[in-house]
Formats: sequence, structure tokens, C-alpha cells
Amino acid sequence: MRSRSNSGVKLDNYARMVQQTILRHQDPVTGLLPGSAEQPHSWVRDNVYCVLSVWALSLAYRKNADRDEDKAKAYELEQSVVKLMRGILQGIMRQLDKVEKFKYSRSTSDSLHAKYNTRTCAPVVGDDEWGHLQVDATSLFLLFLAQMTASGLHIVYTQDEVDVVQNLMFYIEAAYKVADYGMWERGDKTNQGITEINASSIGMAKAALEALDDLNLFGAKGGPGSVVHALADDIQHCQSILTSMLPRASMSKEVDAGVLAIISYPAFAVDDISIVNATKEEIISKLQGRYGCCRFLRDGHKTPKEDPNRLYYESAELKLFENIECEWPLFWTYLILDGIFINSPEQVQEYQEALEGIMIKQKDGIRLLPELYSVPPDKVEEEYRNPHSVERVPLGKCPLKWGQSLYILGNLLSEGFLAPGEIDPLNRRFSTIPKPDVVVQVSVLAETEEIKELLLKSGIDVETVADIHPIHVQPSRVLSHIYARLGRNPRLGLTGRPYRRIGVLGTSKFYTIRNTIFSFTPQFIDHQQFYLALDNKMIVEMLRTEIAYLASRWRMTGRPTVTFPISQTMLTEDHTDLDPAVLATLRKLQDGYYGGARIQTGKLSEFLTTSCFANLSFLDGKGSGSMSRRDEEYDEGDGDGYVHELRYDDEADDLAQYLDHLLAHAAPKKPKQQARGLGRFKAVATKTKEMVSLMNKAQHLDVHNVNMYLPNKLFRSPQPSLNLNLPDSSAPQEARAPEVTLTPESGVPREAGGGVDYEALVQLLKDTQSLQDQADILYILFKDKGMDWDTRLHGKGSTVRSLLSDLNEKAGELKHWSLIRMISGMLKKKVEELDSACSDLLAHQKHLTVGLPPEPREKTISAPIPPDQLAALIDEASDNNISVAILTQEIMVYLAMSIRTQPSLFSEMFRLRIGLIIQVMATELAQSLNCSGEEATESLMSLGPSELKNLLHHILSGKEFGVQRSVRELDAGVSPAISIHHLGNVGATKSERAGISKLKSDMKMRYRLQSIESVDIPEYLPVAKDTRQGQWLRRRRLDGALNRVPVGFYQKVWRILQKCHGLSIEGFVLPSSTTREMTPREIKFSVHVETVLNRVPQPEYRQLLVEAILVLTMLADVDIPSIGSIIHVEKIVHLANDMFHKDQRDLGAEEHVLERDPSTGVCRLLYDSAPSGRFGSMTYLTKAVAVYVQDFLPSGSCAVQ
Repeated sequence: MRSRSNSGVKLDNYARMVQQTILRHQDPVTGLLPGSAEQPHSWVRDNVYCVLSVWALSLAYRKNADRDEDKAKAYELEQSVVKLMRGILQGIMRQLDKVEKFKYSRSTSDSLHAKYNTRTCAPVVGDDEWGHLQVDATSLFLLFLAQMTASGLHIVYTQDEVDVVQNLMFYIEAAYKVADYGMWERGDKTNQGITEINASSIGMAKAALEALDDLNLFGAKGGPGSVVHALADDIQHCQSILTSMLPRASMSKEVDAGVLAIISYPAFAVDDISIVNATKEEIISKLQGRYGCCRFLRDGHKTPKEDPNRLYYESAELKLFENIECEWPLFWTYLILDGIFINSPEQVQEYQEALEGIMIKQKDGIRLLPELYSVPPDKVEEEYRNPHSVERVPLGKCPLKWGQSLYILGNLLSEGFLAPGEIDPLNRRFSTIPKPDVVVQVSVLAETEEIKELLLKSGIDVETVADIHPIHVQPSRVLSHIYARLGRNPRLGLTGRPYRRIGVLGTSKFYTIRNTIFSFTPQFIDHQQFYLALDNKMIVEMLRTEIAYLASRWRMTGRPTVTFPISQTMLTEDHTDLDPAVLATLRKLQDGYYGGARIQTGKLSEFLTTSCFANLSFLDGKGSGSMSRRDEEYDEGDGDGYVHELRYDDEADDLAQYLDHLLAHAAPKKPKQQARGLGRFKAVATKTKEMVSLMNKAQHLDVHNVNMYLPNKLFRSPQPSLNLNLPDSSAPQEARAPEVTLTPESGVPREAGGGVDYEALVQLLKDTQSLQDQADILYILFKDKGMDWDTRLHGKGSTVRSLLSDLNEKAGELKHWSLIRMISGMLKKKVEELDSACSDLLAHQKHLTVGLPPEPREKTISAPIPPDQLAALIDEASDNNISVAILTQEIMVYLAMSIRTQPSLFSEMFRLRIGLIIQVMATELAQSLNCSGEEATESLMSLGPSELKNLLHHILSGKEFGVQRSVRELDAGVSPAISIHHLGNVGATKSERAGISKLKSDMKMRYRLQSIESVDIPEYLPVAKDTRQGQWLRRRRLDGALNRVPVGFYQKVWRILQKCHGLSIEGFVLPSSTTREMTPREIKFSVHVETVLNRVPQPEYRQLLVEAILVLTMLADVDIPSIGSIIHVEKIVHLANDMFHKDQRDLGAEEHVLERDPSTGVCRLLYDSAPSGRFGSMTYLTKAVAVYVQDFLPSGSCAVQ
């Protein structure tokens, strides 16, 4: 028999350690590991970490096998790993109803449990008796399921289990907007069961999704059916939220050592090395002690000051835990692994030596890693005085199996038994290596031959949808429907992926479905729901942002390919040429650079070899029985495309039949030139029935502009037959004779009894040609009679709703934006991405408020809410003002677009107040155009979406800008760039105009027809003689409305609060006790300060208060123990204001120049003075602070110059 080699003996020692500390406790039935003797439950996270050392040891034995027993040992260890992983899977499979519910609700009561019964895999505590929602635990299980499968273990046995894993991926894919309890199971650090968005959960979910994407769960033996898919857009969302959060860990924790698991082994979730290093530096500098690292600042767990009789902490109690937080050796095991992966032997040696010093040695020679080290109760005062000076004692579990396992793993790696690549077969460790520049491929397609010829004239050669056969182009919502079939399993009650929009990363690949190549158009092209895509400049702007986003975020193999179709709506009014904005963009794309990205334009077929491909094989084999043709129609129950109930057959049939038809009948035969007219009809007559059926299927899938995607052009849908007497856009407007003459007295037609005569109103509706008047009349009918009242305008069936939809079409053609917004509001249209825009902003740790201040009218949104509730909340906050509500939705979408591409615009802003932003936009217009508030509001409503977004971007960027009226004349009722002309009355005689105005004023009196009267615009608008006049006032107003504060402002406020009892702002006190709960860099603290400042309704006054606080904070650096009780900030501002007023009076300023703002009593001139200089606001505020606090300053010294 061969003698044992040295490495073999060492391995046997580790095997003994693993057996003694971990495997000895494994349950023989379920394979799960209990927490400890006192806590017999099995935690998912701890189980996965514990089994890592067993897995690593099995790999080491397989690699260093001296003899056959070693191979047998390796196999035995592998099977222990498989048994444990399958035990967790069993626990999850008993709770699949929760997985299904959670995909839609994301509620804490529907989440998977965090711990299970060790003997039976059953739940051990109720849904609401524990902080179960821990996305990082589920994600950690999935990440190692992927890594272990890639290393050759078989954990998943059946197709049903593959579907379970696929649904678990849907469970974690929205981690970036799910507030959970985090790694430490307690959520917010006050331990009161408040969930928050945690960086550790988002990072782990991102790593799991990346690891599982396109992985075959049956390993090398599996076929295409066992491959699982993740959506690149969800991964990227997690990535961008993570980069915007780190080094902060959550709202209440400015730093958390648990984040080590995502910046290094096992997740490697961050790909920017500078963020990784900054976060690691922050953890080591703020949390490291002599025995390990604290979990986070002011962590009371197991400290002598913690009250063991209650779970939660009082807010003011947290200060007691400062400097005596328990230190966990566990985090040093992460730092050892990190040193191994970044190839830093010094770091490995430093932490291994430190660990050896604090591990506890058993009689049998095995070293154990204790859970934590705590300050002894009698040494607390000494530790307060000199942090890190006293000897601590080990408490809690010994060993902490999770830490013990990582310690063994670190030793196996550092002693060379394993290479890093062996425990990371999916190569996650290379995430920070810089990627080459992305080239975005753009293929422009023409909808028709006519458009193709127009483009040729401009020197741009493109293909039509028919030319690209056999590649099929479909809208992105078809891809959403396809993905909704993924992981669907009726036997387990799983419905697959919730129907959600697919982002630009998902639509920029080619897909192989049923052996056919599909390309999908980006989501912003589908414009049937909302009016943003009617504006060609907006389409172009969206294309630019999406291309920039692709260039910065693309991480897959192959290049991204964007399919950009040119449709009829992108032509000019008379269809003779392309819209100039679209044409200019196409020319720029040809140049090779657009939106800061490198571009390659060409035909789709040329890109096949260089593009990214995804193979969606799950539509091939499954449910093949349902692929047979059936002729009956299916009504999909949910109008909005969400699939809540399990309607498998109908849904699957719809999609399957749609694809069947598409592939069977859509092979285009180009019509020969002469075969026009009748001949062409004969040629396609045989296909008519199938095409009709195909159109029906498309309607079921919510694909509205079908004809754009079908090569057969027989069904070019005509313009809807309008039931209203609408002006024909081709006829010159002046030449139209008005059909109705209103006398000035007529107003709203009345019945004999004085009520409104609705019949006469309908007659008026029939006769008038002005779109604006028709909208106004329909508004009255909508208010009084409701949406479904039949006007009987053309026989039966002309309801108010259908007439409004017709009018909307026409207004859309004419680009009459204020009307489009008003009608969209009446029809209760919702922006399609409203809820995702809202969650994007929230996920970037921004709170939103809608409605105008003060509360309770201004409503705060601090957690994601379902789309219907969100729309209802916006309506309520807008005082049911239709136009404000629709504008609020629009601005929310633009803010989300900006935060995706330029998150830096939003630094130091924690709350975005949409009501104030709308007010500031209107004020900007009023000032620039020198007009009244009402006119400015109307011109704001008639701005096109792209101009509105532009205005918002300028306001956010803080740069100077100007707004001008456009000089060009009104073309057929189109709103020009900024126009305040009245569109409705063009071409009417004077008396008719008077009549129409009378009708309008009458309606306004009776129905308060809403322009935006509720947007209060400050009346004082300086007349701009000197361009610099009003500049600082405007700056302060913008900064105040956007909550923009100087860098480091909140940390300074924290320091000043430690030296006084509180700051009072307009009667609301910010007490110094907040510093006892919160730490300086906590987002929670910033939001708290902001809430108090937001009680001030006028943005410019709020900004002066911020400047006053800034001057006060300079005192925090002066060596004074205290500066009094409560400091009244507004008193300081008024002191400064009085000094300023006096100085100006003494210099001979006239009274009207020194006019005071009636609501605050501050000179308007002070609002408009620069901060620095002899008469600067800071100069006076500094003097005022000196006067206010002089009693508290050291006598005889003038600390404030």
C-alpha cells in the first residue's frame, strides 16, 4: 500500500475539521444543517455558506487523489453537498404558492421563508413572525446552485425542478426595487421590522442572475429544455442601483461589513474597481477592530447595553451602542478570500495571522471561530473613553459554522489545494476587468416601399420589412409575451414571468425561435398607449438615450443590434418627405458616432455574424398539442396584459398560433410592378382568411400597429372613420366657413328650466369645426353625463368615450399637444412605464412627491406601489386637475430617463418634488416670455414632449438657459416650439370669436375647465431690463424646488446638531436627538433634514434658510462645547434681511426696489443678491449669525469675522 503524501495528510486533517464542525450536524433525512443546539432551525444563508467548505474539500480530494479511497471520499463529500442543496430546494418547493404571489405583489407576507425545519423542510414560524424576506439568501442559494452545477454536480433532477429554478429567478429579478430585511434579518437598524433596499441583496441577486443565465441545469447531459434564462435589463438595473448606492449599504446603514460578500467572493457583483476599493476602504476604516469587524455602526446586537427583553430599540438608544459594537471575526475570512482572489499575499497573511490570534483551540487541536467578541459589562465606560482598548470576550455560537466554513475554504485555497478558478467555474472573479468599447449596430428599416424611395432620395439606402426575409421583425411586446411563457408549469401552479416590458438590452439581440431568426424593435417604438411617441423629436431623443445606455451597459458577447423602423408617422404632414428631426438623426448615424457611442449602420443580414444571439428553445417542444390550428377566438380577460389567473391554454394558443401563422404565411412575394390593382388582390385573395386570423391573434397579444410588422401590405389600416366633423388638414384653414354662429349671449345652451340643454350641445358639437371647442363640449358631457353616455351623434354607439378617442387621433395627427394632454387625462390614459419609472427613481434612493406643497396636499411616495394606486394617488394630489395629473406622469418618466443615463444630475437630492418642478417650469416660461401665469401655464401644456423634457433637463443641469417664442406661423393647428396663440378660433369672424369665448368663459365658471389654475405662479416677475437681474432669484428658486444643497451639507448639519438642542425652521424643530439614532452619512438622516426644510413652501426662501444653516455649520468647527438651546434659523434670516434693508435704505435705495415678499417679509432684492461680495447674502447671514450666537461665544474673542 502506498504511503500517504504530505498533502494527503493535510487534507485528512481538514476533512476531520469539516466532519467535526459541520457534517456531524447534517440531518440524515433532509440533509439540512441546524443553526446550533439552542436554535435547531435551518437558515438558508447559513446552510449554503456551511456547505461551501464541504464542496471545496471534495474538489480538493478529487484533484489530489493519492488512492482510490480519496476518490470515494470526494464522491461522498459531493453527495453531502447535493443532499443539502436539494434539502433547501425541497423547502422552497413546498412554498411555490408564495413564489407565484410574490412575483406580482412583492409583499413581505408572500415571501419565501428564511429558515426551515431541519428534520422536515417545513416552515417553522408564521409569515409575519420573522423577517423572512431576504432576497440575498434566495440569491446566494441560486448563485451556488449555478457554480456547483458548472463544476459538475447534479443538483436539479427533473424538468419540474428546472421550472422552479426559472421561477426563483423571476422571484429575485426585481431585487433592485424590493425592500427586504437584508443579511441581518432586521431591516432598518432600529430593529423595528422596517424593510429597506439593501445593497447586499441587490448585489447577490445580480450575481445569481448572471451566473444562471443560459446555464443548462442538467449539466453536460441536458438538452435545450433544461436551460434557464435571465433578462439582461434586470441584471443591468441591479448593477446601476448598486453603483449608485455603494459604499452606502442601505437607507439606515451608511456602511455594512456584509457588503464584502458582494464586492468580492462569492458574488463579485460590482464591475467598477474604484467603487470596490472605496467600499472596502470604508468598511476597514470605519468598522474594523482588534477582533474582526462590526456589522455596521451602532449595532446593538449582544452588546452589554442591549435590553435582552425586547426586540426593538428606541431611536435615541442607538447612541449608547457607539464604540461598543460587537466585532465579528467572520468578516476577516471574507478579507482572506478577497486577498486570494486579488492576488495579494500580504493581505492574506495579515488577516490569517490576526485570525489565528483570536480563534479558540479545542483539546483535540481543532481551532474554532467564535460568532463575535463583545465588551465585558464592567469595562463599558473604559471602552467608551478609549475605543478598541479593552480585552473582549467571545459570545454567541462557537463555532459560527458559516465563518468556520469560509475559514477552511480560505486555507484550502491559500495552501494550494485548490485554484481560484475551481471554486469559481463561472469566472465571476473577472468582473472588474475592463471591457472593450462597444460598437452599437443600427439597422434602419422602412415600413413601405414608398418610404424606402424617400430615403433613397436623401442618400440613405435601407431595406423594407419585406426585403429582410427570412428574418422576422416584431414589436417588443411580442417578446414580452414570449418570455411570459418561460418557466410556466400548470402542475406546480406556476405562471411564468409576469408580463413586463422588455428593455433595450433585451431587444438588441437576435433570437432564434422555432429555428427562425427574430429581431425585435425597441420598446419606445410601440406607441399605441401614450402620446410621447407621437412626437418625432421625442422618438429621436429616446433613440439617443437608448444607444448611449447600450454603449455603457452592454456586457454580453457579440454586438448589440438596434432595429429602427421608419413608419408613416415619421413623415412630414403632406407625406412628401421625412420629418427633419428623423432625417438629421439618420444622417448622424451614418457618420459612425451618435449619443456618445460608436455606431455601425447596415442591413440586418450583414449583422448576423457579429451580433449577440439568444436561443429561446422553450417554445419549441412544450405544449406542442396546442399548436394545432383552432378557429375560435379567445378573449383575454385582463385588458392590460397582466396575467394573474392561470389561463395557460388560451394564452399559449394565442402566442403559438400567432407565431405559427407568421412563419407559415408571412414569406413575402414581392408584387411585380405591373400587377397593381385587381391583379394584386387576386394574388393575395387566398391568404386573406389567414391574414385576418393573424390580425386577430395580434390584437390578442396587444400588438397594435400590426401592419408595420407584417410583410403583406394588404391590410394597411385606413385612418379611423371620424364621427366628428373635423377639419380636413389639406384644406387651407382660412377658407373654411364656420357652420355655426354663436351670438355673444348664447354661451352654454340652456333648457327652459335653466339646466344645460345637452341635445343642443350635441348639435353644437356636430356643427363646430374647432378641435378646441369640440374638446370643451365633450368635457362638459364627460363631467355631467360620464364616459359612456351615448350622444347619438350618428345613430347609436357614439359614446363620449369613442368621440374622445376619435378627437385624440386627430389632435395627434395635428400634434396639438395641449388638447392631446387634456383628452389623455379624460380618457385616464396611463404612461406605460409609469410604475417602472417610479420604481427606478425610488431604487436610486430618491423619494418622490406629487402635488403642490404644503402637505397634506403634497403626497410623498417612498416605496413602490402598483400602477393603479400610483395613478389614483397622482389624481388625488393634483386636486383632480386632469392636465396637472397627466403632466406629473410625463415628468416622472423624463426624470427616470435622466437618472438612468445621467445619475450625477441628481447628486445631493433625496426627494424629487414634481409639483414644484411643474411650478418652476411655468415660472421659467412666464419670466422668459414675459407673460402672465395663466398664459405661461397654457404654453407649458402646449409644449411638445421633447421640448418639455429639454426644459426639464436644463432646469436639472443648473446651467443658465433661455426660452424664446418661435417665430414661425401656425401650421394647421400645430403647436409651435413655444406658442401662446389661441389655436381654436383661427378663421372665425369677430362676433363668432366673441361667442366662442363666451361659451368658454361660461364653461369655466360652471365647470372650472382646467387649464392649470392650481399651479400658483408667483406674481412678482422682475421685468428683464438687465439680463443679470433676476438671475440669483431664479437660481435660488430652482435649487429650492429641486432640493439641491451644497456637497457635504447634511454631514455639517449633523455636526451642528451635536452642539445645540435643535434647529427650528418655521416652527418645525429638527432635534439634536436625531444624531443619537442616525449617523452623519446616513441617507435616512439626509431625508429627515430635507423633510423639515420641505415644510417651507417657497423654494427661494427655503434656499436662503439653507444658506443660513451653512453659515451656522461653520460654528461646528469652532471649539465651543455648546451654542445654546434651540436655534431659530428663520430669525437669523430675518436679522440678515433687516440689516440688508437698513444698508440699502442708507444708500438711498427707493422703496419700490426694497419691496418685501408679503408671505415671508424678506426683501425681494435679497433673494436676488449674489452670495458673495459686499452686499452678498452670505455676508449679511454671517453678521446675523454672529449677532444671534454672540452670547455663547468665548468672551473677548470674535470667532466669526
